[in-house]
Amino acid sequence: MQTIQTGYRGLTLLFDLNWDRFLYFGTIAVALLLGAYLGSL
Repeated sequence: MQTIQTGYRGLTLLFDLNWDRFLYFGTIAVALLLGAYLGSL
């Protein structure tokens, strides 16, 4: 149980430090998909 708790804390810290990067790549992915959709119309 302690190992799971430690891993969860580490994952939470990693997410807290890098949430802006996830948002950045997510925005680029959405923009590319939207561009592909509009280009295929």
